[in-house]
Amino acid sequence: MFNRIRFRLDHQRDLFVAGCAKLLKSESTILDVGAGSTKYRSLFNHCQYFAQDFCQHTGSVQGPLAEGDTWQYGLIDYVCDATSIPVESASFDAVLCTEVLEHVPDPDLVLKEIARIVKPGGQLFLTAPLTSGLHQEPHHFFGGYTPYYYKLKLGQLGFTSVEVTPNGGFYSFHSQETQRFSAWIAPWRQPFLNAVLLFPIWLLGLPWCRVIYPLLAPHLDKSDKHKPFTVGYHVVARK
Repeated sequence: MFNRIRFRLDHQRDLFVAGCAKLLKSESTILDVGAGSTKYRSLFNHCQYFAQDFCQHTGSVQGPLAEGDTWQYGLIDYVCDATSIPVESASFDAVLCTEVLEHVPDPDLVLKEIARIVKPGGQLFLTAPLTSGLHQEPHHFFGGYTPYYYKLKLGQLGFTSVEVTPNGGFYSFHSQETQRFSAWIAPWRQPFLNAVLLFPIWLLGLPWCRVIYPLLAPHLDKSDKHKPFTVGYHVVARK
């Protein structure tokens, strides 16, 4: 059941990528770094879309709660390490890299490679978590990235404009974890005694955890100006 939950913040990330796709002119070249299942391919039908991935993950999509949800790769054009992509420098008008940096041992080198292949005036569309549990193990190496990391590293690599926006504030982040809590204590995931003890909490909490709080959280986020607790950041950088 847990792997079928569509967290609002995942949806916000999808909307961000859809907005990025609209920024690109027809026939622009874009490389999806760490494309995995190539879930965003259709958003770039007006572009020349290429995908890169190392294609070595054989586990589940998320982790221990995603039982039976095995990882499936899409059509990958460049099967290689993200630190060494076999294309010429300044090859692409844009690069997309979503939820990848936490899964590579050398994220600085990946950003350096991205900077190499983006054309002058080109764009990078990037997302990565600030906070997340272990997932896609054993290929998970870092806990998260801050706006200060993006601005420092991308600035050093020649990106002159770096816009970083949080994907939700404290309340949306907490709502996501509340949904996760509800899934974690589901009776069918528990030994019999735990299931008996937790069933009333799970049942009574369903409306709040799955409906009320997720709908309320974005409105509460409006009072969270700094947003120090967020699931992650959306980055648009121009070289």
